[in-house]
Amino acid sequence: MVQSSILGFPRMGVNRDLKKATEAYWAGNLSQQDLLAEGKRLRAEHWKIQKDAGVDIIPSNDFSYYDHVLDHIQLFGATPPRYTQHNLDPIDEFFAMGRGHQKPQTDKGPAVDVPSLEMVKWFDSNYHYVKPTLQDGQKFKLNANPKPVVEFLEAKEAGVVTRPVLLGPVSFLTLGKADRGQKVDPIDLLQDLLPVYEELLAKLKEAGAETVQIDEPVLVFDLPPRVKNSFKPAYEKLGNLGDKAPKLVFATYFGDIVHNIDVLQSLQNLYAIHIDVVRNPEQLETVIGALGPKQTLSVGVVDGRNIWKTNFKKAIEKVEVATQKLGKDRVLVASSSSLLHTPHTLASEKKLDPEVKDWFSFACEKAKELTIIAKAVTDGPASVRDEMEANAKSVEARATSKRTNDPKVKDRQAKITDEMFERKSPFPTRIAQQQSSLNLPMFPTTTIGSFPQTKDIRIQRNKFTKGEITAEEYEKFIEKEIRDVVKIQEELGLDVYVHGEPERNDMVQYFGERLTGYVFTTHAWVQSYGSRCVRPPIIVGDISRPEAMTVKESKYAASISNKPMKGMLTGPITCLRWSFPRDDIHQSEQAQQLALALRDEVVDLEAAGIFVIQVDEPALREGLPLRSGLAREDYLSWAVKSFRLSVAGVKDSTQIHSHFCYSEFQDFFSAIAALDADVLSIENSKSDAKLLKVFVDEAYPRHIGPGVYDIHSPRIPSEQEVKDRVQEMLEYLSPEQLWVDPDCGLKTRQWPETKAALTNMVNAAKFFRAKYAKAN
Repeated sequence: MVQSSILGFPRMGVNRDLKKATEAYWAGNLSQQDLLAEGKRLRAEHWKIQKDAGVDIIPSNDFSYYDHVLDHIQLFGATPPRYTQHNLDPIDEFFAMGRGHQKPQTDKGPAVDVPSLEMVKWFDSNYHYVKPTLQDGQKFKLNANPKPVVEFLEAKEAGVVTRPVLLGPVSFLTLGKADRGQKVDPIDLLQDLLPVYEELLAKLKEAGAETVQIDEPVLVFDLPPRVKNSFKPAYEKLGNLGDKAPKLVFATYFGDIVHNIDVLQSLQNLYAIHIDVVRNPEQLETVIGALGPKQTLSVGVVDGRNIWKTNFKKAIEKVEVATQKLGKDRVLVASSSSLLHTPHTLASEKKLDPEVKDWFSFACEKAKELTIIAKAVTDGPASVRDEMEANAKSVEARATSKRTNDPKVKDRQAKITDEMFERKSPFPTRIAQQQSSLNLPMFPTTTIGSFPQTKDIRIQRNKFTKGEITAEEYEKFIEKEIRDVVKIQEELGLDVYVHGEPERNDMVQYFGERLTGYVFTTHAWVQSYGSRCVRPPIIVGDISRPEAMTVKESKYAASISNKPMKGMLTGPITCLRWSFPRDDIHQSEQAQQLALALRDEVVDLEAAGIFVIQVDEPALREGLPLRSGLAREDYLSWAVKSFRLSVAGVKDSTQIHSHFCYSEFQDFFSAIAALDADVLSIENSKSDAKLLKVFVDEAYPRHIGPGVYDIHSPRIPSEQEVKDRVQEMLEYLSPEQLWVDPDCGLKTRQWPETKAALTNMVNAAKFFRAKYAKAN
């Protein structure tokens, strides 16, 4: 019998219940007891959904109040000392690492002021994890009440025997880093960490766990020899615990492991191996050949990263390749990865066009897909004939729909010329014209785009969406919000303004709603980080821009401003990556269609008097293939071309900005340079400033704005703290290059903390402006 299994389930709940509970707890409006109770309720609900769908192997310990890697940091006693010294309650210490913690001194205790740990993208997804931050001489100790054991027993009590999920020791360390001022190479700590895993596995065995899923996703990377060679001794120890531990399912995903097949061959003592054959189906036969004579293969055929219905026929064919060589008892049918990256359920979507709704499958539906595929392989397709026929009908309907193909878009793509990718003049010529026309001081200050989205803004947008207020009333409200934001920026003394984006619901959805080729959901939320959820639009067909999308608001803002107004757009790669893309055409073709639509918008903004235009590409690094080689080179080529196509239609005097999220810049620095943006702003406040060294080494000539404070936390940086950050940056960048700005947009922050932080930022910029004016 072929069993079905899920690697992980979304945490937020059908109505973003976890988001609402954690934010209420942070605001002091929900007790800790009630927060924990809500978490327990959600876990039970999610286990029941999977059980009712017929899934054989259901995960536990996939739930987290913030991030699963952060759970492991606390589980292993690896919390940095700056958090433990305040004697916070464990859950408050947990949240402090995730989002920072700041409170004044009171009669009950001293002041606390700690920033959050660094947060980075989880492989090539839009999910963010908290980076393990380790010390020289790091000691590990298993939490006295281990979360994986607690939640396994909780599920058992609810009548569900689960498979606990752990992040493996090699991945935990490889994804970590040495703390500031520390020199430890995390992988050197492996032998110190393994006894904690042994103790944890023993406790899970004692609790009744038969198998444990141990995720080692870093195996898809090109690994340094020291990391690659660490798998064998680690899993010789963990895999040979015998009756002292549950059987181990070694899980990889988001890529192939063929280049590390020798590692797999050394893991034949483990019960099972999981691979992602949605992302890399070509690895299947190689992996089968590397298995031990009794090992089980978990075949990931249901996509954990996208929302399209699984093609049952193709999925069954892949699974049968495995069953024919291994036998049905040695094969599991699984999701390709955790379903964390998909929305909760399609059943919540009451407004979707039935035609396209029939093409989709969210987490709850994917659970059912897995049971159908497993039954088809076990008992034959005839045992699920009705489901097979309905699935084939849906797949065919999508392939032949007129909604997917627009001849006019294809014709415009065919007429793209090489000249359309090039600015009119090189950077030195452009920057001279821009400095003359914009008249900006040294260390110019700006923000990344959005200002706080207040409750009032959300209420008015909701009223407009429901038809409770007219378009004219809503437009007047938005204009008032823009006036208020412009006035605040004047009072703060910023140098380049933004209109604040009060009309925008999301930096991708807003544009998608104004482009053809997209459809939208009402409840298809996906966790991005912590309590932050996004509702990715879905690309179902060829993309074009029927009319201007942002010109009206930017033009109005510029008309009431005494400083340059920056137009704000989301770049083609980010629009693509932060949507659910089509899987029937290459992503390069979708990116080019988006670029043409944005090119029209950029030209229209310039014509409307907007001479600073920011085209954000925070997802450029995220889209980078996980391994070096031709695939990575190809991606960077078409990604860079898409950006350049979107911005190259303007005059030299118009300044083009772009923005990036946390990135290891050395991985794709040539692409950053090739974008040819006049100014880059980069999320950098939680990174060591020495990461900027690559800009020095490569003699990067254009302007840069490394973020000087973290916007993901409510914590307010002091003026001195910002000065210290700028001084660090000046060790790597020239004063003429440096812009001063926050890490990212301020949409999720509150106004009091926003004003206080920006005041300190502007004052720090003025300090350096005066300092260098005297020096000159």
